[in-house]
Amino acid sequence: MTPGSPDTVRIYAGGRIWSPGRPRGAPAEPWPVLAVAEQQGRILALGASADLQARYPDAEYLDLCGRLVTPGFIDCHTHLVYAGERSAEIERRLAGESYQDIARDGGGILATVTATRTATVAELVKLALPRVTALISEGVTTLEVKSGYGLELDTEIRMLQAARELGVQRRLTVACTYLGAHALPPEYQGNADAYVERVCSEYLPAIAAGGWADSFDAYCESHAFSVAQVDKLFGAARALGLHLKLHADQLSNLGGAALAARHAALSADHLEYTDEAGVAALARSGCVAVLLPAAYFFLRQTQRPPIAALRRAAVPMAVATDCNPGTAPVASILAAMNFAALEFGLSVEECLDGVTRQAARALGRAQDCGLIQPGHWCDLAIWNVTHPAELVLSLGHRPLHARVWRGQADRALV
Repeated sequence: MTPGSPDTVRIYAGGRIWSPGRPRGAPAEPWPVLAVAEQQGRILALGASADLQARYPDAEYLDLCGRLVTPGFIDCHTHLVYAGERSAEIERRLAGESYQDIARDGGGILATVTATRTATVAELVKLALPRVTALISEGVTTLEVKSGYGLELDTEIRMLQAARELGVQRRLTVACTYLGAHALPPEYQGNADAYVERVCSEYLPAIAAGGWADSFDAYCESHAFSVAQVDKLFGAARALGLHLKLHADQLSNLGGAALAARHAALSADHLEYTDEAGVAALARSGCVAVLLPAAYFFLRQTQRPPIAALRRAAVPMAVATDCNPGTAPVASILAAMNFAALEFGLSVEECLDGVTRQAARALGRAQDCGLIQPGHWCDLAIWNVTHPAELVLSLGHRPLHARVWRGQADRALV
């Protein structure tokens, strides 16, 4: 094999490997110093450096010098492709107005829709790249991007095209989600059923036929879409082969978690008002609970998701930024983990598990990423920290030494 050729084996050696799966409350213990052998972007083997060097004598060898290594982080819920800004709304919320009141006044999602409908693909990419770069600088190697700020077909496709382009311009895996039922578009005010019918009969088939999205998402809430409407949308999306995700029980309990579970959705996201029945439904279905503590923080909510009940039921919990212009203007996976620990009470292990293994499950990609094990993509984050807790419990620093995406390091490792 020629060094630098596609068939070259690389050995990332001497890293202290953190891996998900230790039980909550387990005592601190040393993380094993192991080498990771990679070829064609995937992990070939884990083991002692000397063993892997003997096994692959022609391999390119890179010494990680005892640094902490985690799987590349996965941000499994973002809305980071959009135009415009909504800082004035945050001022209104600080003055005491509710998110629902601002939305009914034409603000919220519809304000971003107005700006995004006039933006080109190139403009959307340019606006999103700084947010993507910020996430990459914190070890993110896989990113979900939702549409939902067009609410008509052409703009939704432009958003999804921009999302895919982000993965071309940066070393990054992008999962695209068509959020067709994010809000009721202005031209359909007072006629939600007609919009739902158009999404089912026209928009969803076009998105699926074009291969623009991996998943379909909806917002089930009193000021958005009802359980019956989402039920119809989910039936149409599943028939077209799309995975399902749901914004569920964020501001009230309409039974969104149970609805997501009934349709075998990949995830139910937010869940602040989910009850015991919803938790039980998630547990039976294997649906991932995606926690979005930045939105909870910025909306100044007081009702947390039912973390203890989710733990008791062994519901897998992922953590994501929810990066968006209005309710979670946060392009920081490290901040999301910090909020999950301090606002929701997750342990360090749960936070890290939530942005690796469980986030991969929430995207339907558990077979490819989220763990450091043979067969998975060689997506690694290499950190200048002593203990994994530093990644969760500190704010305002970015201790990433280097990021490896599909076997390729973004920078020199020495």
